[in-house]
Amino acid sequence: MHISVVACTHTTDRYPYLRRAVDSVLDGEYDDREVVIVSDGNPAVAGRAREEYGDRADVRVLELEENLGLLGARNAGARAAEGEVVAFIDDDAVADERWLAELVRAYEEERIDGRTPVAAGGRMTPLWVAGEPAYLPEEFYWLVGVTHRGFADGAGEVRNTPGSNISFRREVFLDLNGFNTDIGGRKGDNHLQGGETELCARIRAEYGMGVYYTPDAEVAHKVFRYRTRPGWLLRRAFWQGYSKRAMSVLVPESAGEEGEFLSRLLGEFLPERLRSLEPSYPAVAQLLALVLLTGVVGLGYAYGTLKWR
Repeated sequence: MHISVVACTHTTDRYPYLRRAVDSVLDGEYDDREVVIVSDGNPAVAGRAREEYGDRADVRVLELEENLGLLGARNAGARAAEGEVVAFIDDDAVADERWLAELVRAYEEERIDGRTPVAAGGRMTPLWVAGEPAYLPEEFYWLVGVTHRGFADGAGEVRNTPGSNISFRREVFLDLNGFNTDIGGRKGDNHLQGGETELCARIRAEYGMGVYYTPDAEVAHKVFRYRTRPGWLLRRAFWQGYSKRAMSVLVPESAGEEGEFLSRLLGEFLPERLRSLEPSYPAVAQLLALVLLTGVVGLGYAYGTLKWR
């Protein structure tokens, strides 16, 4: 199975991260692949990519004349791709050496209700650039783009996986016109996130299945220092709550997983932490952070209710 990996960036400041992401794919065990580098409206990015990868047959550089935003750039990369499957990785992520092999295995060997998957994704692991914050509970790792506690109990069908570790059969992706560029990215409402959720809802409506989650297909996400600061995490929590309300209006069937996670958070994870609480800074700080972040997400959701009716 030939698989295409789309990696996008829009600024030379992020180019070193992009190069690391691309190299991690090229250094992986799976050889039947190509990488499509998308320069989102920045000729300097395209120029550097051509200088470094121009002699490789398995890397192509797509230069967009204008900045389309992340979702638009991903759509352009998928249209330019040639693989049977198109996978997406962020410019600040690093793929495990078996990432593509595990995704391909899911398409070739796994089944959803007896049928071969049309989409597959894997687990996001944290790559703490400035060290792991002792106060961030694992239940809220999703704030920093990492697979959180309670996401799934193992391999199997899920609604969607994170956008930096998701793939689709290219024919299916193109048939549905890819990501809806009115959602998230850097266009429109900058606080609205959920491009993968919306697309996967359309896939479920059309094909009757979600994404096959294979946790062995790992991608590490760089968590920079600013993303571990309390103020940033609180703002992120608020706007994630806002986005979840918006997505519940735009994609009503998307709210189920959030509701299930909230039930587990309040009915299982929080009581478990209370029962096992130790008089240590990490334990107390994470408990307080869990309660506070849950409340802030709720405030963001309430604000979204005023905006999205």
